[in-house]
Amino acid sequence: MPFHSLNGRSLTCAALLGAVLSACAPAASRAAVPVTAPATPQTAAPAPAPAAPVVSFEAMPFLSDAPVRSFQAAPPMTIDPARRYRAILKTSQGEVTLDLNAKASPVAVNNFMFLARNHFYDGTRFHRVIDGFMAQGGDPFSADLAKQGVWGTGTPGYNFSAEIMNGLRFDRAGVLGMARSQSLSSQGSQFFITVAPADFLSGQYTVFGQVLAGQDVLDKLNRTYSGSGPIPGAVAETLIGVQILQSR
Repeated sequence: MPFHSLNGRSLTCAALLGAVLSACAPAASRAAVPVTAPATPQTAAPAPAPAAPVVSFEAMPFLSDAPVRSFQAAPPMTIDPARRYRAILKTSQGEVTLDLNAKASPVAVNNFMFLARNHFYDGTRFHRVIDGFMAQGGDPFSADLAKQGVWGTGTPGYNFSAEIMNGLRFDRAGVLGMARSQSLSSQGSQFFITVAPADFLSGQYTVFGQVLAGQDVLDKLNRTYSGSGPIPGAVAETLIGVQILQSR
């Protein structure tokens, strides 16, 4: 099913034994000496678990001053496996913060970061937004209203293969995935974010992130498609820009 034209709906208890000590009187004339049992030992309170380290993030520098929409080849791998990455999508309805899963989908994350740092996504649009399903963007053609007839077909000038064996699923709202056409090796720049569970896509499309904040922003995006195709007169929302953050 070509995604560029996707229209489907998816932690013993141990008993403490107190030893009772008794004193024996050798004759009845001796008074029995009362024995005081030792105090029951108290169980020490467990030490609190160490707090998780606070991870701070810093903005990564851009690689170009103006939008670059086309490249000769896929970018080299530059992500650092020891770091964590996030992306802030600045849209016409507000900001959406994404956690990028570089360990599970390194190629897709590296690609998305490379394009964002070259301002590739600046001014593009969420050209296909389907109520109860997903919001799709990332087509370079969608930056140009005059090319609306071919929105959904654009690429960055290269393609790369899907990462579908990482165990991640489209089982909830806010899952970030790579769009593609029929071939598994046809990924490029287009991505989508679910606004409802879409588990029927799992194992077919690359999952490479998750919304941390701003799901409500996605819910506000104008719906531009229905099950029968484009919605007449619907205006696509703009992706103003993308800022990439890395852990310090």
